Amino acid sequence: MNIIDKIRQSREEEEQLKWRGTFREYLELVKENPHIAQTAHSRVYNMIKDAGVTERDNKKMYEFFGKEIYGLEDSLEKLVEEYFHSAARRLDVRKRILLLMGPVSGGKSTIVTLLKRGLEQYTRTDAGAVYAIEGCPMHEDPLHLVPVHLRDEFYEEYGIRVEGHLSPLNMMRLEKEYNGNIEDVMVERIFFSEDRRVGIGTFSPSDPKSQDIADLTGSIDFSTIAEYGSESDPRAYRFDGELNKANRGMMEFQEMLKCDEKFLWHLLSLTQEGNFKAGRFALISADELIVAHTNEAEYKSFIANKKNEALHSRIIVMNVPYNLSVTNEERIYEKMIRESDMSHVHIAPHALRTAAIFSVLTRLKEPKKQNVDLVKKMRLYDGEELEGFKEQDIAELKNEYQDEGMDGIDPRYVINRISSAIIRKDVPSINALDVLRSLKEGLDQHASISKEDKERYLDFISVARKEYDEAAKKEVQKAFVYSYEESAKTLMDNYLDNVEAYCNKNKLTDPLTGEEMSPDEKLMRSIEEQIGISENAKRAFREEILIRISAYARKGKRFDYNSHERLREAIQKKLFADLKDVVKITTSTKTPDESQLKKINEVIARLIDEHGYNSVSANELLRYVGSLLNR
Repeated sequence: MNIIDKIRQSREEEEQLKWRGTFREYLELVKENPHIAQTAHSRVYNMIKDAGVTERDNKKMYEFFGKEIYGLEDSLEKLVEEYFHSAARRLDVRKRILLLMGPVSGGKSTIVTLLKRGLEQYTRTDAGAVYAIEGCPMHEDPLHLVPVHLRDEFYEEYGIRVEGHLSPLNMMRLEKEYNGNIEDVMVERIFFSEDRRVGIGTFSPSDPKSQDIADLTGSIDFSTIAEYGSESDPRAYRFDGELNKANRGMMEFQEMLKCDEKFLWHLLSLTQEGNFKAGRFALISADELIVAHTNEAEYKSFIANKKNEALHSRIIVMNVPYNLSVTNEERIYEKMIRESDMSHVHIAPHALRTAAIFSVLTRLKEPKKQNVDLVKKMRLYDGEELEGFKEQDIAELKNEYQDEGMDGIDPRYVINRISSAIIRKDVPSINALDVLRSLKEGLDQHASISKEDKERYLDFISVARKEYDEAAKKEVQKAFVYSYEESAKTLMDNYLDNVEAYCNKNKLTDPLTGEEMSPDEKLMRSIEEQIGISENAKRAFREEILIRISAYARKGKRFDYNSHERLREAIQKKLFADLKDVVKITTSTKTPDESQLKKINEVIARLIDEHGYNSVSANELLRYVGSLLNR
């Protein structure tokens, strides 16, 4: 099916979704599906929930945000549960403006964009269907037609609370077009669309001298006054402000705190009472989620102004800090690159991760715990298991600073520097060193970085370089091991046989001679020393391994190479240590002999096939590791 056929199919599907009927017929729909009458906040919450919710590590993960936002699970859970869920239940938080506060490029705009695009799609589903009085520029809720004195009875029959009053325009239309017959008023299904200004509005402040309040609340159509005779005739008014058009859905208030005061005061009654003033009319009812975003400096300046106290009390602030997980930061860069014109450029493995390490380090605050440094903290936040640390320790680290992640290097800076590295190098491949070099050079051009921060950031680049050096050596050493996993498994099985004999005070049988022999202490220690197991701690470590094997056996599982994190690390390091001299000689020789050249070609092939390199980046990696091993 080509694109034209798909466009035609999409148009036909939308035609099938359309519905038009009288208010009497609409009430039958409501009786059958009460969710049709949900509020704007409830619609947003159900949209997020219906997309799927899973639990991981006692945290709720929302599929709605999953493919676009990484590393903000805590913030998103707080946003959904403390704001949207409560507002959907008609608790008082629905009468508050949602203000997303955080550093630049932290994800605030992405969250708002996802909500807007999500609502556009959700209103095209049965669960998110929205109906409005036909021809109403504000897409008014048909239930506003229910007379106030009958709403208690309506609630008893339908179980739905009706809030808000009929707008001046629809009140006039009811009398003039329908002769007061509420049941005959026509109702239609609507679909939210920011482009068509249906259910989604966006307001952005401009020059206070030129911006008119009409941008928010609509304006008088002077060309019709002669026809209708009065400025107070609702037919002579354009209900086309952002607050009018966002009714039933959401309005994004960009840079809200930069707005002139007269724009903000309109939000007071809208949030608290669900209505706003427009023209020479009574208060106009509106049901909409107002979401704004700003940075921390502007917010502090805003709350310091006593004149803003009334509005301040009607705002719920949700922090949107930078991501603090290296793995998720790497995913952010991958996403940004996929969406750019750089996607054809080969970025060598570890390049983005190295940049992510640097970025996350700039956002972390020095831990107060004495046994933790920034690198350990970074690893713990990234989900690594470190000896002597539990989940409780990570929670305590996160609770040390409430504002952690609210400053540091932003993702856009990193992507800009990667772009610079690509353009400068002018080859279809860049590696971690190219990225680090570009990040370092860019610090001089970053106007907002203080001299003190620049020195800290240079230190973090050095730390990221050391992390990359270790990763690069491991990558090459792995590639040098023929059938790496098989070699590791053989070494581990040999170690486990000796550990079992040691702990049970048994002898081992030589497979060739059949002779009994004592456990190979030299072999066991050569592995254990790789991860710092002392002579005094060796028995406890070996017994721990044996207990783990027994636990697996009881559950019917097989203890394998990946069953114990620290043992796996020890096995890897032992293999690498044994290979170090071979790697050193092969990678650093300028004129390799035939056997060395064959080995190099095998390693390059393995780096390309199994580790994601191309021929350029694989050769660069080998040369770099060779220089490291010869230092």
